[in-house]
This record gives sequence, C-alpha cells and structure tokens, in this order.
Amino acid sequence: MDPTTTSPSMLARTFTKILRFGRASTISGHEGMESSKDDRPHKLKFSKSLEGYSSVLSEPHYGKGKEEQQQQQKLSNDKETMESLLSNLFARISAIKAAYAQLQFAQSPYDPDSIQSADQAVVTELRNLSELKHIYINNQYDIHPLIDSKSPLDAQVQEQRNLLKTYKITTRKLDSDLNFKESTILSLQAELLELDNQNKSLKAKLQPGRCSMSSLDDLHLSGLNSNHFLTVLQCAVKSIRSFVKLMVQEMEAARWDLDAAAAAIHPAVVLWKPEHRIFAFESYICQKIFSDFHHCDYSLSSLKDRTNWNQQQFFDEFVKLKSLKTKQVLDGKVAAASGLWNFCRAKYLRLVHQTMEVAFFGGLNHRSLVISGRGFPDSEFFLVFAEMARRVWLLHCMFFSFGMEMEASIFQVRRGCRLSEVYMENVVVGGAGVQPAVGFTVVPGFKLGKKVIQSKVYPLGGS
Repeated sequence: MDPTTTSPSMLARTFTKILRFGRASTISGHEGMESSKDDRPHKLKFSKSLEGYSSVLSEPHYGKGKEEQQQQQKLSNDKETMESLLSNLFARISAIKAAYAQLQFAQSPYDPDSIQSADQAVVTELRNLSELKHIYINNQYDIHPLIDSKSPLDAQVQEQRNLLKTYKITTRKLDSDLNFKESTILSLQAELLELDNQNKSLKAKLQPGRCSMSSLDDLHLSGLNSNHFLTVLQCAVKSIRSFVKLMVQEMEAARWDLDAAAAAIHPAVVLWKPEHRIFAFESYICQKIFSDFHHCDYSLSSLKDRTNWNQQQFFDEFVKLKSLKTKQVLDGKVAAASGLWNFCRAKYLRLVHQTMEVAFFGGLNHRSLVISGRGFPDSEFFLVFAEMARRVWLLHCMFFSFGMEMEASIFQVRRGCRLSEVYMENVVVGGAGVQPAVGFTVVPGFKLGKKVIQSKVYPLGGS
C-alpha cells in the first residue's frame, strides 16, 4: 500500500481486523485439538499452586495489551497531528481570504501602502500553505517547526478571527459602495433636474405664445444666474405684448387714429409699414412700466422701506409672488404686504391717461376706484394690466436679488445710434439698408455683470 495514501483511521481498521482474525484462528485451533483427544469424561486437576501457570497465564495477555496500547497511542498521536494540520490549514485559508479582501478594498479608492501590505500578507500565507501541503504529501505530520504553527484550538480561534476580519472588510466595502451609489443618485437627480429645466426652457421657446416660470420652482438664491433673469424677462415682455394687443383693440373699438397715436409717441420716426405701429405702442408701455426700474423703491414714497432691503429679501419676495394668480394680485392683503398693490396703483395712473380711459370705458370709474384705494376694477382690461404689472414686479425683485456685486443695470438706446449686435436686437426682420440707425427702443436691455441681454430696437431705415 502506498504510504502516501494511508490514513490513521485506515490503519486502525486494518489492525482491528488482524486482531479479530488472530483470535478466531486460535479458538478454532484449540477446538480441533480438543476434539482429537479422548472424548471420555475426565476431571480437571488443579495444582496446589498457581506459580507454575503464572507465566503461562500472564505473559501472552501482557504482550497483547502492550501492543494495543502502543497502537492506540500511535493512532491518537496521528489523530492529534492531523487535527492540528487541518486546523492550521483552515486558519491559513481564512488568513488568505482576509488579506485578499483587504487587497480588494485598498484598490478603490487607490491606496498603494495598503495594497502593498495586503499583497505581502497574501504571499506569506500562500507560502505557509505550500509548506503544509509538502508536510501532508511527505507524511511528515510534525508541523510544529513551521512559523506561527498553532495548536488545533488556537488555530480554530485564529480562523474565526480571520473570518471576522474578512466580514468587517466586506462591510466597509459595502458601506463605501453604498455611499458612492448614494452620491451618484444625488448627482443624477441634480442632472435630471437641470435637464428638466432645460426642457421647460426649450418648450417655452418652441411655444412662444405661452410663458411659464415653472422651471424656477426649485430655484435658490445661491444658484441664481442670468438665464433665470432672462426667463422672467421673456414672461414680462409677453405680458406687455398681451396688454398692448388689448389696448390696440380698445383703441380701434373707440375709433382712434392708430397712425396718429403711434406718431404722437415717436414723432421723429417714420413707420414704413402699418403693422409696425405695434412697436410704437409697445415702446410707450415699456417706457412707463420700466420707469425708475433701477431704484429699489421704484421712486415711490410708499415703498421707501425697500431701500434698506438686502438681496435675500428681494429674492424671498420673488419666490412668494411667483406662483400667485392675477386675482390674488388684486387682493390687498396679499399684494399690499409686498408693495405690489401700491405698484399697480401708481403705474396704472401713470400709464392709462384720463383721455384713454374715457374713450375706452365712457368715464373715469376705473380711475376713481384705483385712486380711492378701496380696490381694483374687475374688468378684463385691468386684469390683463395687473398680470403685466405682476410680472414686471417679479423682474424687479429678481433684478435686485443679484446684489450690488453683480453691477446690474438697465439701459435703452438713443435715437440715431448705429445698431450693435452686442447690445441691440432689430425687431424688424429683413430690414432694408445696411446697418441702419436706431429709431427708438422698444424693450430696454439689461446688463448683469458681464452678461448683456440685448435691448429690442426699431431701426430708422425700416423695411
């Protein structure tokens, strides 16, 4: 039998079989001898003394017991050695697992010192494991000369410690992966929000008839930029055009001469097309509604306390009024607390002339109610005006939310200046003449730090 394939348990079973076979042979031999003798009954005679039989009775049994004891002792020693070998083997394997787990953990984030230390630990444990393999192959069960060899109990304790270390490293790795995934989720959520805002902005450009400030719902002062201001400005300009359109309809219904009205606004500028009269009326409304825009209090005595406001207060008011409906603007309890109520009153009295109101409504009932301070007229004309005033007021609040360090300013272009693509946008598409001069400003421009939002101008050259 190959000694390399013999185990202590196999030796014990073989030895037991041999003993049983020997006993059976001895018994059968004695029985044969007894049967060959005379079958006559006889008496067994005992000696007066057992001294002569002492050696016969004791020596065979004494020799067999000693041999069994030696065999049992050998088997016990082999069993203990094998248990020690296996215990140390499992301890080495668990140490390799712990070192490898540490090696993986050190790679993300990359830690060269930890990687080198874990790699050295893996190499050392593999070397010890190789030595255990050679001991088993060569039937040399004495593992005590090995470095760090332990008793079976100590090896089992070490194995459990290595397993615990592996679990701790795995837990740290999972926690690190969890934190990374959470940060990735937050980053993707912010990216999704930004993309959603961009989609809303593109949608507003694709649908110029509609204006929505829903993209500013989650806006914070720290994230305020010129694009947000541009969104509010576009909504304000759309509301101005809606009011101008309604005003022109009222003028036509009152049989006003629209050409004469447009010429009265800008007498030095000739409109080359009848449909260009709308630019003159739009210019008139912008001049009135944006007058004193660059003052914190809009140059209104009732808003003097706003001169001491900081940018956070202006931004808070913008957030509070952004989602209000036109009906709420006319509610004194809501609008008066923000100054919007006084702004509506002052701008209506300056923008809507008495002659215009009498022509439109046959009297001064609207004006009288506004002056009294008891409320506002419940008419379509005033509701459209109030929505325009609300959006311009929101633009004013955002303008001062940028703070003094932004150096925000509003500007318009004088008549006769040459067109500049940086500061101006020509409202006449395909105008004739090369680089015509400016006739009048339709919508003022704004400058927020280095960002320029072009003013809209009507050229002298026309089309």
